[in-house]
This record gives sequence, C-alpha cells and structure tokens, in this order.
Amino acid sequence: MKENIKGTEVTVPHLAESLVSATVGKWLKQPGDYIEQYDVLCELITDKVTVEMPSPIEGRLVRLLVDDGATAAVGEAICIIEEPQQAAAGAAGHGGQQPEQLLSTSSRPSAEAGNTGMGSRFSPAVLKLAAENGISLSDIQGTGLGGRITRKDVEAFVASGTAARSGWSKQAANANMAAATAGVFIPEPPKVSVRSTGIHLSETPPLAKIEVEGHPEGRGEYLIDVTPIRNTIASRMRQSVTEIPHAWTMIEVDVTNLVLLRSKLKDEFMKQEGINLTYLAFLLKAVVSAIKDYPIMNSVWAVDKIIVKRDINISLAVGTEDFVVTPVIKKADQKNIAGLAREIDDLTRRGRAGKLSLSDLEGGTFTVNNTGSFGSILSYPIINYPQAAILTFESIVKKPVVIQDMIAVRSMVNLCLSLDHRILDGVICGRFLQRVKENLEGFNQDTKLY
Repeated sequence: MKENIKGTEVTVPHLAESLVSATVGKWLKQPGDYIEQYDVLCELITDKVTVEMPSPIEGRLVRLLVDDGATAAVGEAICIIEEPQQAAAGAAGHGGQQPEQLLSTSSRPSAEAGNTGMGSRFSPAVLKLAAENGISLSDIQGTGLGGRITRKDVEAFVASGTAARSGWSKQAANANMAAATAGVFIPEPPKVSVRSTGIHLSETPPLAKIEVEGHPEGRGEYLIDVTPIRNTIASRMRQSVTEIPHAWTMIEVDVTNLVLLRSKLKDEFMKQEGINLTYLAFLLKAVVSAIKDYPIMNSVWAVDKIIVKRDINISLAVGTEDFVVTPVIKKADQKNIAGLAREIDDLTRRGRAGKLSLSDLEGGTFTVNNTGSFGSILSYPIINYPQAAILTFESIVKKPVVIQDMIAVRSMVNLCLSLDHRILDGVICGRFLQRVKENLEGFNQDTKLY
C-alpha cells in the first residue's frame, strides 16, 4: 500500500525555462535497486531532446510512480527513494523488516505486467540476430519497453557466451531466420560515398536501428513503433504547416571559387584545428552577413506585431540515423569562418551522439539545413516554428554554364528558401537570396578564415 511506503519523492526537474512536462522514456533502475547519488534513474524526453535524469539522493528505489512512456509535469513526483536514515528508522519500527518487503505488489515494475504483451513480440532484426547465432529468445530477459527483447539484449546474450551453452536446435534457428526475413527488405549499405563534397554522416552509414514488428507469414504490412521524439517532431511539423503560410523560392549559385578555396585550405585547417573544413561554414558566414543587411529575415510573427531579433542565432539541422535535431549557434554574427566550422563540428558530433543539452537547442532565430549532404539538389523545407524562414544548401554539382557566350564547366549549387508569408514577401526574400549568392560567389583565394 502506498501509505506504507516511506521515502523521498523524486520529481521532474525544471530543465529549462520553457519546459512544462517531460515523458519518461525508459526506467533504467527498478524497485529494490540501491541508487547512488547521481546514478541515472531514467531517460526523460522533452519536446526538444532526450536527457538522462540523475538521482538527486542516495538510497533504495522503492516505487515507480510513472510508467515508461507516461508524461509528468515539472515538479511532479515520478518515483520514491528510501534514504539510508529512513531505512534505518523503518527497520527499527518494523522489527528489522527489510525495506523492500514493504513493497506492495502494485509497486513492482510495470514492465512485468507488460511482458505478456510486448515481451513476446519480436522485431525482424531480433529474430534474424537470434537465428544467426543459434539461440532461443526464451532464454533472454528483455530490457526494452514492456520487457521487450531488443537487439542489444541479444548482442549482450551472445557476448556473455551463454548462447554457446544453450544448445538450441538448428531447426528453430532456421524458423527464426524465415520469420525475420519474411516481408522485410534489408538494403545493402551503399558501396560508394553519399557525395563527394560537404559533410555527411559517414562513407558507409549503418542501417537505422529501428525495431519493427514483422509478420512471420505472407508479405503483409509491418509496424514501426512511434517513439516519443518522433511523435514530438510530428506535432511540431503539424503546428508549423498549419499556422505558418509557407511560400518557397530558389536561387542557383556559382561556387567554383569557393570549391577552389576550400581545396586550398582544408588540409592545413585539418592539421591546425583537427576538424574538417566544410562548405557549410562558408554558407553560414554568407547567410549571417546577408541577415545583417536584411534583418527582417531574423524575426517571428506575434499576431499584432513582428518581432525582429537582435542576435543572429542560427539553428543548424542535424540528421541522426533516426531523427533531426536543430542545435543553435549562438551569436553567429560574431564568429569568423573558423569559429563557425568549430561550432558546426561540435554541435553535429554531440547531436549524433545524443549529448546535446536543452540550452543547445534553444534561442534559434533562423535555420539552415544542409540537405545537400544527402545528395539532394532541390528541397522544400518546413519552417522551424516560430521562425520566419529556413534555407537549405543543396549538393554542389558540376554543370555547363554559359559565360560571355561561351560554355564553361562550373561548380553550381541551389539554395532553397521557405518563408513565412505573413512576414516576408517575394521581393525581400529575392533580395536576401541575391545577397547570399553575392557573398558565396565573393569568396576567393584571398579569403581569410580567422
């Protein structure tokens, strides 16, 4: 019974000014576990980022008040921890009875109840991995949502050596393999680089680790669980397209001089800074300079007024294998090209490693998306609400271009701009893009990085 539980309530912390609630993605500790101060209790998912929540106190976890996947308001209790002095007092009051014996059956992890539902459902990836290693999934304890067995569980089981001793039959392994591959297409990683210019995830990007529900028979549909962060992205995109009247425009830029400049500087920059000098740093410099000339691009709609931001904080769209995050380069107008390159490298690395904090994602005033890193040459981006515009930098391609009645091969790139038509019109956006184009085409062999 709850009234018998003694301990200290742990609440959802106030992680950021705009945060009002958070979703418990997954509990990493269970009732009965002894918790040291700052041990990670669970994953907290906000509308911008997923963070690991450390325990503010030491003691034994006695009850979870919020299940996996449930949302709690800031300040709301999500679990109870019995501190050592409380345990000592409780033991004296109950004749030495252990704290965990006070737990009611209802305080046990909800995952146990969920085992009968999701614990017996396996993704094709899990089935395939089990079949390849000749192991029985009934021997594995799942750690996923509802006790579900994940790929990591199988890999840990194989690594432990238990699989080799289980003696599972080859016939069962073949059955799992058949179930895993039925109706699921597994593409091979590309054998060539995604592109030859700009940043990209990797030369041979790994397959996304998405757990899917397969149909062991037939070629029917298959299901992908909507993660909390994917649900948040969907809500924000819906809000953007329903509240902001989008318009779109594009301009083509000759970046031949920029390509030559980067080729000249990139090796020395790598030696000096230890990071890659990408085209994106030059683009950001060109965009920020253009925003200085047209500050209305750096604004938001506020019903009866338009708020023009003084600081130019560039949100940078960073794609992970599963979703997109938009960390912010604060006061980008105060940074040179080398400084922007360092910021890009730092934010993209931490973004793809899931190490961004909420402060890294707040305060953006204009968004740049490097869609060209995936080979795109044209895109129609959705505005990062509530900003006024978003610009994409497409892939650089060599094309025949007419210059003074002669045909020359030049390195060309498209810049695509989506705009909030309540704030911006075609004239101002056309001038803004022209200025970005002039800035990009103005880079030459004398351009300084510092």
